[in-house]
Amino acid sequence: MFPNEIAIAPLTRPINAELTPPGSKSITNRALLLAAMADGRSTINGALISDDTRRMAAALAALGFTIATDEPARRIVVAGQAGAIPAASADLDAGGAGTAMRFLAGFVTLGSGSYRIDGNARMRERPIGALLDALGALGIDARSERDNRCPPIAIDMHSERFAGGVAEIDASQSSQFVSALLMPAPLWPRGLRLRTHGDAARPFIEMTLALMKQWGADSALNGAEIAVPGGQRYLAMDFTVEPDATAASYFAAAAALVGGTVVIRGLGRASVQGDARFIDLLARMGARIEWRDDAVAITGTGRLIGVDAELNAMPDVVPTLAAIAPFAESPTRIRKVAFIRHHESDRIAALATELRRMGATVTEFDDGLEILPTAARPAAIETYDDHRLAMAFAVAGLKTQGIRIVNPGCVAKTYPEFFADLERLRQP
Repeated sequence: MFPNEIAIAPLTRPINAELTPPGSKSITNRALLLAAMADGRSTINGALISDDTRRMAAALAALGFTIATDEPARRIVVAGQAGAIPAASADLDAGGAGTAMRFLAGFVTLGSGSYRIDGNARMRERPIGALLDALGALGIDARSERDNRCPPIAIDMHSERFAGGVAEIDASQSSQFVSALLMPAPLWPRGLRLRTHGDAARPFIEMTLALMKQWGADSALNGAEIAVPGGQRYLAMDFTVEPDATAASYFAAAAALVGGTVVIRGLGRASVQGDARFIDLLARMGARIEWRDDAVAITGTGRLIGVDAELNAMPDVVPTLAAIAPFAESPTRIRKVAFIRHHESDRIAALATELRRMGATVTEFDDGLEILPTAARPAAIETYDDHRLAMAFAVAGLKTQGIRIVNPGCVAKTYPEFFADLERLRQP
């Protein structure tokens, strides 16, 4: 159980810590779907066990799959059905999990029947129209129940197996729309030829294709066009999830902000996660980075240089950068992330509001923020039920006195142990 508010005490000495963040949410939820589509039993090791991944596992169970989760061992076993969906109908609840909502919309194209996918109040405000448009262009009856291009959505599959085809998709609001179509596509008899438009977070699309390859499915990415041959199959396997690069960003930022060294175990230069590039951004801000085969060490001096950065390829680390930006010696400009206004909160507006609450001078743009150097003041940070805001501003509290995080329990969405791991930075 979390209290209503957590006070973050500043660190009084340089950091000297090693830790392994929990498994990647993005990889875990993709792996769950790939395992369900595979022929045979798969074991997912190092899985993230959190609200978002529980939503995905519960949805698969509601669709008739056998899922066995060993939470202490962070292991999930999935009995795949070789591209079939056992349930002829299901009412699925994605809660606040965007990956579950979007990926399930593509996944149920393998079924035969009627499927409904809903979520919490915020999810009902998050656009999904571009994905529905692409599904419609492929001949699928997919619609927003309230006719507002947001969940809940209903997808009706005809008795004959869906064959696949050719489509275009506007990925400007989320790369997850693209991944939702890609993952089931190898199992469609005709496969998929997909052309993407908009400024999508391409590393997440590349992650999806790389994971599909690991599970046995070929594809070809050529600029904005992706070809996935049909009639393929996914192979059951033992799979290990990388530590979450976004989760790692908070501890890497802490080292850069406060000074000292943090070693992130399990996150190497070969990571498939685009958010691992945040480490390189910290190097631009003055941190020293040592990449190893299976780890990365971040050493900071406690002094930061502001940066001008386009973060559309790694949007989940925008709160991390924004929270440390006031402590830099020069301005920081964050660009090309207009679509994060439709994440768990309107992240641009929420970040601007909470940065100003702690005394920062902030200019809000349609697509980002400019944050000037600031002497921070004590503040109770509202989190808008957004896990990324809670974790990012907790890092700021390691540098300045009087930062309190309201509704810290929202971190359970992706990182239930976050505050316990943050305390480990205080160990000598």
